Amino acid sequence: MPTARSATASRGGVLPPPKPDTSLVRRARKINRILAETYPDAKAELDFTNAFECLVVTVLSAQTTDRRVNKASPVLFAAYPTPEAMAAAPREHLEELVGPLGFFRAKTDSLLKLSQALVENYDGHVPARLEDLVTLPGVGRKTANVVLGNAFDQPGITVDTHFGRLSRRFGWTGETDPVKVEHAVGALFPKRDWTMLSHHVIWHGRRICHAKKPACGACPVAALCPSYGEGPTDPIEAEKLVKTQGPA
Repeated sequence: MPTARSATASRGGVLPPPKPDTSLVRRARKINRILAETYPDAKAELDFTNAFECLVVTVLSAQTTDRRVNKASPVLFAAYPTPEAMAAAPREHLEELVGPLGFFRAKTDSLLKLSQALVENYDGHVPARLEDLVTLPGVGRKTANVVLGNAFDQPGITVDTHFGRLSRRFGWTGETDPVKVEHAVGALFPKRDWTMLSHHVIWHGRRICHAKKPACGACPVAALCPSYGEGPTDPIEAEKLVKTQGPA
């Protein structure tokens, strides 16, 4: 006899995600609690003062470090503080300002098109809905969730390379597609926790759980991690790998 789920699938409907295992939920939430205690100051490491700045610096952070973006952004926003001003910026000057970040032509193109879209479609305001944000040039779900969570206080999971890598190391999901990771991990946590969860995991990935050589022996969630042992387990050796801040 066909089940309700199979009947829904046969009609072309969208199946709800399977309910995650209770033990996985408990372990995932305990890891987040420990990371919250380890990184009580966790936040976005890009500097901004409003939604437009948040959107721009997040776009600029692709393939460079937050620190480099933070160094370049004050001059950029002093010259072009609003979507209207940036949309009318001379390309050559904008390229000069974002040049130190690499891929300056592509990033300049993104900023011009993004600002123009904000002016033409949203009266110069950054929209506060994911479905609107992802229509903007150069803005995908990751960038949209950063803006929603940090500029509008709306819960969102930011699946960058660190978050995706740690989600798999923690055994939260085996998915590699960022959207699938977002939905799989989101099912493990209350929606209200999504933004800070992102910060906790990203900070941990930048400081301890490195891609090539994680500092397993210095990890506060080692006892809960199924990937323990991928890096040095000796506390002294592991401690040498720990970074006290994000990327330079």
